[in-house]
Formats: sequence, C-alpha cells, structure tokens
Amino acid sequence: MDEASVSQQYYIATRSSPTDDRARVLKYGNMFAVFDRYGDIEPLGMGEQGIFFEGTRFLSELGLSLWQSRPLLLSSTVKSDNFVFTADLANVDVSEGEDVIVERGTIHVFRSKFLWRGVCYEEYQIDNYGRAPVEIPLYLSIFADFADIFEVRGTRREKRGRRLEDQIGRDSILLSYEGLDKVVRQTRVHSHPQPVQISPSGMNFEISLAPKQSVLLRVEVSCNPKLTVPLIGYSRAMVAAESELNAASARLCNISSSNDRFNRWVRRSVADVEMMTMGNPQHNYPYAGVPWFSTVFGRDGIITALEMLWVNPRIAKGVLEFLAATQATELNPEIEAEPGKILHEMRRGEMAALGEVPFAQYYGTVDATPLFVMLAGAYCEYTGDHAFIRTLWPHIDFALQWIDRYGDVDGDGFVEYARHGSKGLIQQGWKDSHDSIFYANGELAEAPIALCEVQGYVYAAKRAGAKISRILGDFERATVLESEAADLQIKFEEAFWCDDLSTYALALDGKKKACRVRASNAGHCLFTEIASPDRAQLVAHTLLSGDFFTGWGVRTIGSEEVRYNPLSYHNGSVWPHDNAMIAAGMAKYGLRELAGKILMGLLDASSAVDLHRLPELFCGLDRREGEGPTLYPVACSPQAWAAGAVFMLLQACLGLSMDGSEKSLIFDRPYLPEGIPQLWIKNLRFERGRADLFLDRH
Repeated sequence: MDEASVSQQYYIATRSSPTDDRARVLKYGNMFAVFDRYGDIEPLGMGEQGIFFEGTRFLSELGLSLWQSRPLLLSSTVKSDNFVFTADLANVDVSEGEDVIVERGTIHVFRSKFLWRGVCYEEYQIDNYGRAPVEIPLYLSIFADFADIFEVRGTRREKRGRRLEDQIGRDSILLSYEGLDKVVRQTRVHSHPQPVQISPSGMNFEISLAPKQSVLLRVEVSCNPKLTVPLIGYSRAMVAAESELNAASARLCNISSSNDRFNRWVRRSVADVEMMTMGNPQHNYPYAGVPWFSTVFGRDGIITALEMLWVNPRIAKGVLEFLAATQATELNPEIEAEPGKILHEMRRGEMAALGEVPFAQYYGTVDATPLFVMLAGAYCEYTGDHAFIRTLWPHIDFALQWIDRYGDVDGDGFVEYARHGSKGLIQQGWKDSHDSIFYANGELAEAPIALCEVQGYVYAAKRAGAKISRILGDFERATVLESEAADLQIKFEEAFWCDDLSTYALALDGKKKACRVRASNAGHCLFTEIASPDRAQLVAHTLLSGDFFTGWGVRTIGSEEVRYNPLSYHNGSVWPHDNAMIAAGMAKYGLRELAGKILMGLLDASSAVDLHRLPELFCGLDRREGEGPTLYPVACSPQAWAAGAVFMLLQACLGLSMDGSEKSLIFDRPYLPEGIPQLWIKNLRFERGRADLFLDRH
C-alpha cells in the first residue's frame, strides 16, 4: 500500500451527518450498545449504532413501531449511574380514513434497558390512558450484520464470512454468522410474552388493553448465547447488576461542592469511569472509549489510572498488573513488539483475528512504556504498597531496559519511534493522526521522531525507577538512573527549547531537526517536571494565551500554526485529558490559579454538553457567548481519560498528594477557583485509614 492509503487506513469515516448528537450509550464488560434517543438501533447517519460484543456488532437494527408508525419521543436519558437507559414514548394519532380513532398520547410506553454479562435486557411497560379498550399492533424490527468494529468505522473488506440459516422459535430468533476466522457468532432475541408472528426480520405483537390497564413486554438480546449466563429475566438481572454496581461505588470517596454544576460533572465522571471498568475480564482496567475504542489501550489505561489515583488506586494496580502480564518479550515488527515494551491495544474481532488489522495484540506506541514506569512510581508513592511493587519490579526493570535499548536506537539520549510493520500506526505518540507531527512550514516530519513529551515521560520514568530502586535496596541502580535523568534533562533543554516561541519544539525528526511548532505537548513537559522553572513559566503562559486557550480549554496546537484546523482530530481540537495533564504540570510549578482557569473552562463545557459528559475531544473553535462547545462528530463519549480529567484537575488545584509510607495526606498551597467556594471530600481512603475533608475558599 502507498503511504497515502496507509495513512488513512484507520481513519474513522464520516459519510453523512450523525442522526443525533445525543446518542445513548450503555456498556458492561466486553459488550456495549449505542442507541438513538428512542432506544432504537437504526442504520442511519454514520451507522455507528448497534449492540457490540468483543469487537463485533451483534445487532444492527432494533426498531419499535406502534400501528406501523414510530412513536412520539417524550424524553429519554441514561441515569446518572450510567446503568439504565429510559425513554418515555407515546403513540401518534391513529387514523382510519379521515377519522382519528386513537388520539396521540393515549398510549404511554416506558422503555428501559441495561446490559449485563453479555445480554441486553429490555422492558416495555405499556399503559392505556384512554377511556376505551384498545388493540395495539406493536412491531420490533430486527437485523444483525455481524460487522467488525473496523468495518463500522469505514474499513472496506474484500471478503466477508457467511450468514448461516436463521433459527425461528415460538418466542425467539437465533441469527448466526460464520466469519472467515471460522468462528460462529450468534445473536438470540427472546421475548416474553411470545409474539403472534415471528420472522428473521422481526416480531409482531398484539397488545390488548382495557382502559387504565398496563402490560409488560420483555425482550433479551444475547450475544453468543452459549457463552453468556443463562437468561434469568429482567428483574433478577437488574437486582444482581445493581448489587454489583453498589459494591463498586461504596469503595469510592464522595466529592461534592457548593457548585451544583461541578457536582453533576463529578457524578457523571465517576459513573463513566466505573462503566468503562465494570465487568471487564481485565480486572480494574478501564477500557478507552465507546464506540471506537471499547477495549484495552495501554496509554489510555495508564493515564486514566494516573488521573484517578487519589480517588481509586485500585485502577492503577489493575492496569499495572495487566500491562505487566502482556509486556512484550520478543521482536515482532508487524505488531511493533520489542522486549520490554508495553502494550498499545488489544482487539478480539474477526479482522484482528485474521490479521487484516494488526491490533489483536499491538505494541505500536512509544510512550506507554515510560508511562508504565511513571504509574508504578506514583502508585508506590501514594499507597506505600511496597510488596506489590517488589513483585512488579522485573517488569519495571524490563521497561527501563526497553527505553535504553530499543527506545533510543541511535544512542543520542532521546527516545524516538518509526513504524516497522506494514499495517500499523505511522505516528505513535498520543497524537497518532498521520498528519499530527510536522514542521513549521506544514510539511510532515520524517521518522524516526522524538516527541518532546516522550522525553519528559522518560525523564520521569527514570526518576521513578530510581526511587523504587532505593526502596528495594538497590542504591547503585538508583544513582545510575538519577544520573541518566539529569543528563537527559540537560540534553532536552539544549535540543528542544525554542526561545523565540517561548515553548519547547513539538519534536525532533530523524536528522535531529526541530519541529518548531507550538503545541500542547509542551504542557506534558511540565507534568513530568523535565522543564526548567523559568521556562515552565513561559510555556504555561503561552498555553493560556489567546492563541491556545479557547475559553473551554487549551487547543492541541496554536491557532497561528500552518496546520491549525479547529475541526481536526489533533491539529487544533481540545482534549480534556490533555488539559488535565497540562493543568497538573502548571500546578507543579506553583501556577495553581492557571490550573484553576483550565478547570473552570472544562466545567463550563461539561455544563453545556449532554448528560454533563465530557467527550474524548471537541472542536477548538473560540468560545461564543451563549453557546456551548462545538462537538467533534466521531468523538468517543464516554471516554475514560476524558472522564478522569476532573479528578486530576481538582488534585492539581488542591496540591493534594499522599505519602503512603508515612501515611500522610498532604496539601501543598491548595487553591480553589472562585466558582467552587466550598468543597467536601468524604471517605477518602488510604492505607489503614480514611479522611473526611472540608475546604472553604477565602
């Protein structure tokens, strides 16, 4: 494949406008669902709706009609705990000839659904509020295309598997597909009561209701029914699932304030991280985002764990355990694997199994490995869990070896990347669009590429490795790592600083030519503290200048850069996790008021978007009076590291940290923005203790 076609290979296609920018999303474990506001699945717009399981769409159409018409939508939402979708629907006017025989609003349908252990449980409560008996023809249209998630994203395949013969029962439909990987994937749609007519395309029901009478219709959609738990019914499944949800929530601290908008943002963010984590086979590991990235991502998991560390350190431990277990042990260029390297992404769909995409177990990321060591150091410092860190040390050491041997191939002291396989990602930092790394004139940079933030991650990783070495009694190794970190800091300042731009260069190319582009990446150099104090001040103020700060948050690149496009994925958009790391970096240099400005911008953004849920990113257009942020059309929502951003932002403002060894809770020059005059943190847990805290702004 030529370079142009490769660069577009994993682009998320958008051939038409989204049908609804407020899609309703549910997720549990390997299963997630995207519905419209009615609760239907329709093959419209970008075609992203459906019920997905292990990287495949198991149901691509589910439509409700009354009297052969779509009902009226009164309201719909996903409850604040993210577990149950609900919608209130009513009939339209039903006519016979020129006469209206059933007036609109006579029939009320309360629709609710949730996911649990491979099954979508759905209930319809149908009420007749009319004064006469009524016969309601209700129809559910059903179809399953068994499309791989990459097909849904727009990747074209030369060949597909085959649909097997549908099996029709009295109360169920079994739809089957045999993939080219010889795996049979099945969807069973079961109803109670049974329909009066059933076919591969849907179910017909005749609902007879006397005045003021109601009836329940329940439907279960099972993905790979042989692998999921036996159907136990809507009510019992709801009780079991709520018990699991309550047990997880009970372990978290409670954060609230005198600002109700902030409270709603926090509640939704807590629920989003829990939803991205609950039920996953990888214990305490949050998946990246719905719909495109509902799977394990190394970088995303690590950054989410760092954001959530003070709120829920179990996520950090779960992420470290899984990434250690999947750490690469051998060379494999096609999947970018090298000994000691940390995983980028895992997929379980048909295309991944066949190697049509390289992501079954893919290592094409330059930053997950130093970030892994950083997370281990942060977890050790916060929890004092030295026993776990001792068991993890061989993997930490292996990651540090990768940094020196494979990360820095040319031995110049900087870690760089270049693609080795034929199908993988061209750009392998967090900004992994093909056009995200470029020179000041707009030309794309030539590999191998050394990103500025990656050098910061390596610097912080070596310092973290040194601290852990001292804890484990290896003082000689600690001294070596500290010396290497100090040398890297000196080289970094010499090679990356651009005095006329008041910031660090975005990257160095293979010839060590600087990409003199003002980008948000430099803010991560504050987060890792590789930046000198005087230059950190300049970077911070550059990132909050009008060229970067939109009023909602910091753009990924300045508006005067050649490739600036506020509607693009990485060249001018606003990413909540990026802003959180920038704010945390500012706070480390004492700039807590600047961190508070970012927090308040994102708070305003959360108040203006549906469900108070910050998406993966939004467009970098300047804030306009009386309007909300401009949404990016194919952003994941929820996205784990976007949900976790509020906790890192709050921690940055409060200067909050924990010394796990000393069991000390530390506030370093705490600051509360004007919009949050009072703050409560209750049941903040740490080793052998917990605290209830109240903070008051003066």
